[in-house]
Amino acid sequence: MKSVFLQTAATETADTLDLQKATAEFVEKIATTPADQLFSEFLDKAIAFGLKVLAALVIYIVGAWIIKKIKKIIHNIFVRRNTEHSIASFVESLVSIALTVFLVIFTISALGINTTSIAALLAAGGMAIGMALSGTVQNFAGGIMLLVFKPFKAGDFIEAQGYSGTVTDVTIVSTKITTTDNRNIIIPNGVLSNGTINNYSQNVYRRAEWLVDVEYGASSEKMKAILKSILDAEKRIVYAPAAPADPTIALNALRDSSVQFVVRAWVKSEDYWSVLYDVNEEVYNKVPENGIQFPYPQLDVHINNQA
Repeated sequence: MKSVFLQTAATETADTLDLQKATAEFVEKIATTPADQLFSEFLDKAIAFGLKVLAALVIYIVGAWIIKKIKKIIHNIFVRRNTEHSIASFVESLVSIALTVFLVIFTISALGINTTSIAALLAAGGMAIGMALSGTVQNFAGGIMLLVFKPFKAGDFIEAQGYSGTVTDVTIVSTKITTTDNRNIIIPNGVLSNGTINNYSQNVYRRAEWLVDVEYGASSEKMKAILKSILDAEKRIVYAPAAPADPTIALNALRDSSVQFVVRAWVKSEDYWSVLYDVNEEVYNKVPENGIQFPYPQLDVHINNQA
Protein backbone atom coordinates (compact mmCIF):
# COMPACT_ATOMS: atom_id res chain seq x y z
CA MET A 1 0.00 0.00 0.00
CA LYS A 2 2.84 2.38 0.89
CA SER A 3 4.63 1.73 -2.41
CA VAL A 4 1.46 2.43 -4.37
CA PHE A 5 0.98 5.68 -2.51
CA LEU A 6 4.56 6.74 -3.22
CA GLN A 7 4.22 5.82 -6.89
CA THR A 8 1.01 7.84 -7.19
CA ALA A 9 2.58 10.82 -5.46
CA ALA A 10 5.60 10.61 -7.78
CA THR A 11 3.33 10.54 -10.85
CA GLU A 12 1.37 13.57 -9.65
CA THR A 13 4.61 15.43 -8.98
CA ALA A 14 5.88 14.67 -12.49
CA ASP A 15 2.63 15.88 -14.06
CA THR A 16 2.84 19.09 -12.03
CA LEU A 17 6.38 19.70 -13.18
CA ASP A 18 5.43 19.09 -16.84
CA LEU A 19 2.54 21.55 -16.54
CA GLN A 20 4.80 24.16 -14.95
CA LYS A 21 7.40 23.64 -17.66
CA ALA A 22 4.80 23.98 -20.46
CA THR A 23 3.42 27.14 -18.83
CA ALA A 24 6.87 28.63 -18.56
CA GLU A 25 7.61 27.88 -22.21
CA PHE A 26 4.32 29.45 -23.27
CA VAL A 27 5.01 32.63 -21.25
CA GLU A 28 8.54 32.80 -22.63
CA LYS A 29 7.24 32.44 -26.19
CA ILE A 30 4.76 35.27 -25.69
CA ALA A 31 7.46 37.46 -24.19
CA THR A 32 9.97 36.86 -27.00
CA THR A 33 7.59 36.83 -29.99
CA PRO A 34 6.66 40.12 -31.68
CA ALA A 35 3.05 41.25 -31.23
CA ASP A 36 2.30 41.32 -34.97
CA GLN A 37 3.46 37.70 -35.32
CA LEU A 38 1.34 36.62 -32.32
CA PHE A 39 -1.68 38.36 -33.81
CA SER A 40 -1.06 36.73 -37.19
CA GLU A 41 -0.80 33.25 -35.63
CA PHE A 42 -3.93 33.88 -33.53
CA LEU A 43 -5.82 35.07 -36.60
CA ASP A 44 -4.77 32.01 -38.63
CA LYS A 45 -5.86 29.63 -35.86
CA ALA A 46 -9.12 31.53 -35.36
CA ILE A 47 -9.88 31.34 -39.09
CA ALA A 48 -9.02 27.62 -39.18
CA PHE A 49 -11.20 26.93 -36.12
CA GLY A 50 -14.02 29.05 -37.59
CA LEU A 51 -13.90 27.04 -40.81
CA LYS A 52 -14.09 23.81 -38.77
CA VAL A 53 -17.11 25.15 -36.83
CA LEU A 54 -18.78 26.19 -40.10
CA ALA A 55 -18.10 22.78 -41.62
CA ALA A 56 -19.47 21.08 -38.48
CA LEU A 57 -22.64 23.21 -38.65
CA VAL A 58 -23.11 22.37 -42.33
CA ILE A 59 -22.58 18.66 -41.61
CA TYR A 60 -25.09 18.74 -38.74
CA ILE A 61 -27.75 20.64 -40.70
CA VAL A 62 -27.41 18.42 -43.78
CA GLY A 63 -27.31 15.28 -41.62
CA ALA A 64 -30.43 16.32 -39.68
CA TRP A 65 -32.22 16.94 -42.99
CA ILE A 66 -31.18 13.51 -44.29
CA ILE A 67 -32.33 11.82 -41.04
CA LYS A 68 -35.71 13.55 -41.34
CA LYS A 69 -36.07 12.31 -44.92
CA ILE A 70 -35.12 8.76 -43.93
CA LYS A 71 -37.71 8.80 -41.11
CA LYS A 72 -40.35 9.99 -43.57
CA ILE A 73 -39.46 7.24 -46.06
CA ILE A 74 -39.64 4.56 -43.34
CA HIS A 75 -42.97 5.98 -42.11
CA ASN A 76 -44.44 5.88 -45.63
CA ILE A 77 -43.28 2.28 -46.09
CA PHE A 78 -45.00 1.25 -42.85
CA VAL A 79 -48.18 3.12 -43.85
CA ARG A 80 -48.30 1.41 -47.28
CA ARG A 81 -47.81 -2.01 -45.70
CA ASN A 82 -50.33 -1.27 -42.94
CA THR A 83 -47.78 -2.16 -40.27
CA GLU A 84 -48.82 -2.26 -36.63
CA HIS A 85 -48.51 1.23 -35.14
CA SER A 86 -46.49 0.05 -32.12
CA ILE A 87 -43.77 -1.66 -34.16
CA ALA A 88 -43.68 1.20 -36.71
CA SER A 89 -43.20 3.78 -33.96
CA PHE A 90 -40.51 1.68 -32.27
CA VAL A 91 -38.50 1.15 -35.47
CA GLU A 92 -38.77 4.82 -36.45
CA SER A 93 -37.54 5.93 -33.01
CA LEU A 94 -34.71 3.38 -33.01
CA VAL A 95 -33.47 4.43 -36.46
CA SER A 96 -33.75 8.13 -35.55
CA ILE A 97 -31.76 7.74 -32.31
CA ALA A 98 -29.03 5.62 -33.93
CA LEU A 99 -28.57 8.02 -36.87
CA THR A 100 -28.56 11.05 -34.55
CA VAL A 101 -25.80 9.53 -32.40
CA PHE A 102 -23.67 8.87 -35.50
CA LEU A 103 -24.34 12.41 -36.71
CA VAL A 104 -23.23 13.95 -33.40
CA ILE A 105 -20.01 11.88 -33.39
CA PHE A 106 -19.27 12.83 -37.00
CA THR A 107 -19.95 16.52 -36.24
CA ILE A 108 -17.58 16.47 -33.24
CA SER A 109 -14.96 14.76 -35.39
CA ALA A 110 -15.27 17.59 -37.95
CA LEU A 111 -14.19 20.03 -35.21
CA GLY A 112 -10.90 18.16 -34.93
CA ILE A 113 -11.75 16.48 -31.63
CA ASN A 114 -10.65 12.88 -31.23
CA THR A 115 -13.86 10.81 -31.02
CA THR A 116 -12.22 7.44 -30.29
CA SER A 117 -12.78 7.77 -26.56
CA ILE A 118 -16.38 8.90 -27.12
CA ALA A 119 -17.10 5.89 -29.32
CA ALA A 120 -15.52 3.56 -26.76
CA LEU A 121 -17.58 5.17 -23.99
CA LEU A 122 -20.79 4.76 -26.00
CA ALA A 123 -19.95 1.13 -26.74
CA ALA A 124 -19.26 0.38 -23.08
CA GLY A 125 -22.41 2.22 -22.02
CA GLY A 126 -24.49 0.34 -24.58
CA MET A 127 -23.13 -2.99 -23.38
CA ALA A 128 -23.86 -2.12 -19.75
CA ILE A 129 -27.38 -0.98 -20.57
CA GLY A 130 -27.98 -4.09 -22.67
CA MET A 131 -26.91 -6.38 -19.83
CA ALA A 132 -29.03 -4.47 -17.31
CA LEU A 133 -32.10 -4.52 -19.57
CA SER A 134 -31.71 -8.06 -20.93
CA GLY A 135 -35.23 -9.02 -19.87
CA THR A 136 -36.69 -5.86 -21.38
CA VAL A 137 -34.81 -6.45 -24.63
CA GLN A 138 -36.28 -9.98 -24.74
CA ASN A 139 -39.75 -8.50 -24.33
CA PHE A 140 -39.02 -6.01 -27.12
CA ALA A 141 -37.97 -8.84 -29.43
CA GLY A 142 -41.03 -10.88 -28.46
CA GLY A 143 -43.27 -7.89 -29.07
CA ILE A 144 -41.83 -7.40 -32.53
CA MET A 145 -42.45 -11.08 -33.33
CA LEU A 146 -46.05 -10.88 -32.12
CA LEU A 147 -46.77 -7.65 -34.00
CA VAL A 148 -45.19 -8.94 -37.22
CA PHE A 149 -46.68 -12.46 -37.35
CA LYS A 150 -49.93 -11.54 -35.50
CA PRO A 151 -50.94 -14.86 -33.89
CA PHE A 152 -53.75 -12.85 -32.27
CA LYS A 153 -55.16 -9.33 -32.24
CA ALA A 154 -57.13 -7.15 -29.87
CA GLY A 155 -60.57 -8.69 -29.32
CA ASP A 156 -59.47 -12.32 -29.74
CA PHE A 157 -60.12 -14.86 -27.00
CA ILE A 158 -56.85 -16.69 -26.31
CA GLU A 159 -55.32 -19.09 -23.82
CA ALA A 160 -51.62 -18.63 -22.97
CA GLN A 161 -49.27 -18.99 -20.00
CA GLY A 162 -52.02 -20.57 -17.89
CA TYR A 163 -54.50 -17.71 -18.48
CA SER A 164 -57.46 -17.39 -20.81
CA GLY A 165 -59.33 -14.25 -21.74
CA THR A 166 -59.96 -11.55 -24.32
CA VAL A 167 -56.99 -9.57 -25.63
CA THR A 168 -57.52 -5.89 -24.86
CA ASP A 169 -54.14 -4.36 -25.73
CA VAL A 170 -50.91 -5.42 -27.46
CA THR A 171 -47.85 -3.20 -26.92
CA ILE A 172 -44.20 -3.61 -27.85
CA VAL A 173 -43.32 -5.13 -24.44
CA SER A 174 -46.47 -6.76 -23.05
CA THR A 175 -49.95 -8.03 -23.83
CA LYS A 176 -53.01 -7.38 -21.68
CA ILE A 177 -55.92 -9.81 -21.51
CA THR A 178 -59.19 -9.62 -19.57
CA THR A 179 -60.34 -12.94 -18.12
CA THR A 180 -63.95 -14.12 -17.98
CA ASP A 181 -64.14 -13.07 -14.31
CA ASN A 182 -62.96 -9.53 -15.27
CA ARG A 183 -59.33 -9.73 -14.13
CA ASN A 184 -56.69 -7.81 -16.07
CA ILE A 185 -53.64 -9.98 -16.78
CA ILE A 186 -50.46 -8.45 -18.23
CA ILE A 187 -48.15 -11.02 -19.86
CA PRO A 188 -44.59 -10.06 -20.95
CA ASN A 189 -44.16 -10.56 -24.68
CA GLY A 190 -40.86 -12.42 -24.20
CA VAL A 191 -42.44 -15.47 -22.55
CA LEU A 192 -45.63 -15.10 -24.58
CA SER A 193 -43.85 -15.31 -27.94
CA ASN A 194 -41.90 -18.40 -26.81
CA GLY A 195 -44.92 -20.25 -25.39
CA THR A 196 -48.01 -21.96 -26.73
CA ILE A 197 -50.87 -19.66 -27.75
CA ASN A 198 -54.36 -21.08 -28.21
CA ASN A 199 -56.45 -18.62 -30.24
CA TYR A 200 -60.15 -19.47 -30.07
CA SER A 201 -61.23 -16.53 -32.23
CA GLN A 202 -58.97 -16.88 -35.25
CA ASN A 203 -61.26 -19.30 -37.14
CA VAL A 204 -64.82 -18.44 -38.12
CA TYR A 205 -66.27 -21.73 -36.88
CA ARG A 206 -65.69 -23.81 -33.79
CA ARG A 207 -66.90 -27.32 -33.02
CA ALA A 208 -68.88 -27.87 -29.83
CA GLU A 209 -69.02 -31.29 -28.20
CA TRP A 210 -71.47 -32.80 -25.71
CA LEU A 211 -71.05 -36.11 -23.89
CA VAL A 212 -74.39 -37.48 -22.67
CA ASP A 213 -74.55 -40.51 -20.34
CA VAL A 214 -77.81 -42.45 -20.00
CA GLU A 215 -78.76 -45.63 -18.18
CA TYR A 216 -78.35 -49.10 -19.66
CA GLY A 217 -81.47 -50.39 -21.40
CA ALA A 218 -82.23 -47.10 -23.18
CA SER A 219 -82.88 -47.39 -26.93
CA SER A 220 -79.96 -46.02 -28.88
CA GLU A 221 -82.19 -45.07 -31.83
CA LYS A 222 -84.60 -43.21 -29.58
CA MET A 223 -81.72 -41.43 -27.85
CA LYS A 224 -80.23 -40.36 -31.18
CA ALA A 225 -83.63 -39.07 -32.31
CA ILE A 226 -83.96 -36.99 -29.12
CA LEU A 227 -80.52 -35.48 -29.54
CA LYS A 228 -81.16 -34.76 -33.23
CA SER A 229 -84.41 -32.96 -32.41
CA ILE A 230 -82.53 -30.77 -29.90
CA LEU A 231 -79.95 -29.83 -32.53
CA ASP A 232 -82.62 -29.22 -35.18
CA ALA A 233 -84.34 -26.76 -32.85
CA GLU A 234 -81.12 -24.84 -32.26
CA LYS A 235 -80.90 -22.24 -35.04
CA ARG A 236 -77.28 -21.33 -34.31
CA ILE A 237 -75.99 -24.74 -35.39
CA VAL A 238 -74.10 -24.40 -38.69
CA TYR A 239 -74.62 -27.06 -41.40
CA ALA A 240 -72.51 -27.97 -44.43
CA PRO A 241 -71.30 -26.53 -46.75
CA ALA A 242 -70.76 -23.59 -44.39
CA ALA A 243 -68.86 -25.89 -42.02
CA PRO A 244 -66.69 -28.99 -42.61
CA ALA A 245 -69.39 -31.53 -41.65
CA ASP A 246 -72.97 -31.94 -40.44
CA PRO A 247 -73.61 -32.56 -36.73
CA THR A 248 -72.43 -35.95 -35.49
CA ILE A 249 -74.50 -38.08 -33.08
CA ALA A 250 -73.07 -41.48 -32.14
CA LEU A 251 -72.81 -44.01 -29.34
CA ASN A 252 -69.41 -43.16 -27.94
CA ALA A 253 -68.67 -45.67 -25.16
CA LEU A 254 -70.09 -48.40 -22.94
CA ARG A 255 -69.06 -47.22 -19.50
CA ASP A 256 -69.25 -48.99 -16.13
CA SER A 257 -72.61 -47.50 -15.14
CA SER A 258 -73.83 -45.79 -18.29
CA VAL A 259 -74.08 -45.68 -22.05
CA GLN A 260 -72.35 -42.60 -23.41
CA PHE A 261 -73.45 -40.73 -26.53
CA VAL A 262 -71.36 -38.04 -28.21
CA VAL A 263 -72.78 -35.04 -30.04
CA ARG A 264 -70.61 -32.75 -32.17
CA ALA A 265 -71.78 -29.70 -34.08
CA TRP A 266 -70.27 -26.61 -35.67
CA VAL A 267 -71.15 -23.12 -34.51
CA LYS A 268 -69.78 -19.65 -35.10
CA SER A 269 -66.93 -18.83 -32.74
CA GLU A 270 -68.84 -15.98 -31.09
CA ASP A 271 -71.82 -18.33 -30.41
CA TYR A 272 -69.79 -21.18 -28.92
CA TRP A 273 -70.44 -20.71 -25.19
CA SER A 274 -74.08 -19.72 -25.48
CA VAL A 275 -74.88 -22.70 -27.72
CA LEU A 276 -72.92 -25.07 -25.45
CA TYR A 277 -74.85 -24.05 -22.33
CA ASP A 278 -78.26 -23.85 -24.03
CA VAL A 279 -77.95 -27.35 -25.53
CA ASN A 280 -76.80 -28.68 -22.13
CA GLU A 281 -80.02 -27.37 -20.61
CA GLU A 282 -82.16 -28.79 -23.40
CA VAL A 283 -80.55 -32.23 -22.99
CA TYR A 284 -81.17 -32.13 -19.25
CA ASN A 285 -84.87 -31.32 -19.79
CA LYS A 286 -85.74 -33.29 -22.94
CA VAL A 287 -84.11 -36.66 -22.23
CA PRO A 288 -86.11 -37.47 -19.04
CA GLU A 289 -89.31 -36.18 -20.69
CA ASN A 290 -88.94 -38.98 -23.25
CA GLY A 291 -88.63 -41.73 -20.63
CA ILE A 292 -84.85 -42.07 -20.59
CA GLN A 293 -83.07 -41.52 -17.27
CA PHE A 294 -79.60 -40.36 -16.45
CA PRO A 295 -77.55 -42.96 -14.58
CA TYR A 296 -76.10 -42.95 -11.10
CA PRO A 297 -72.90 -44.72 -10.13
CA GLN A 298 -73.78 -48.34 -9.35
CA LEU A 299 -72.02 -51.01 -7.37
CA ASP A 300 -73.17 -54.64 -7.35
CA VAL A 301 -72.47 -56.44 -4.06
CA HIS A 302 -72.70 -60.22 -3.94
CA ILE A 303 -72.99 -61.88 -0.52
CA ASN A 304 -72.02 -65.49 -0.28
CA ASN A 305 -73.60 -67.13 2.79
CA GLN A 306 -71.66 -70.15 3.91
CA ALA A 307 -72.77 -72.41 6.73
